[in-house]
Amino acid sequence: MKIKETPLKDCYIIEPTIFEDERGYFFEKFNEKKFEELTGMNGHFVQDNISKSSYGVLRGLHLQKGEHAQAKLVSCLEGRVFDVAVDLREDSPTFGKWFGVELTPENKLQLYVPRGFGHGFSVLSETAIFSYKCDNFYNKESEGSVIWNDTDLNIDWKLPLEAVILSEKDQALPKFSERNF
Repeated sequence: MKIKETPLKDCYIIEPTIFEDERGYFFEKFNEKKFEELTGMNGHFVQDNISKSSYGVLRGLHLQKGEHAQAKLVSCLEGRVFDVAVDLREDSPTFGKWFGVELTPENKLQLYVPRGFGHGFSVLSETAIFSYKCDNFYNKESEGSVIWNDTDLNIDWKLPLEAVILSEKDQALPKFSERNF
């Protein structure tokens, strides 16, 4: 497992070491001990979530705040997604910056999104199955958010505007300047 730094403090891409032969392949998807040694970050996860979405679906930007804050380790099990993390920690040197990476079953990349970050993704394929490992349990009262198309963040979601499909909830999220995080 290789850990690659992103431009955002404490946010990492995890790239597996793949062993392949005529039978197929094998790789270690995650190793808590290695992750903690290489990053100094907590790698203990307590909740796994899966979502399935169709082309154009955009989910985000979401986070859990306070004592229910969550770090996430995300990957795409089927299809293609453009995954985005936004540093919403006001004391961070990368506060207000975003990073995105395409996740696919073929590249087998994962993105570690630390606590205090907003997270979202857009579906670039006909359908996608997305996996989230979380280091804390979900708590509805601790939701924070930023609208997906905030002009201060200016995120390129890799989709034509007319293709974007949002939930009612995601259509009404606050702006970055409103600090709902």
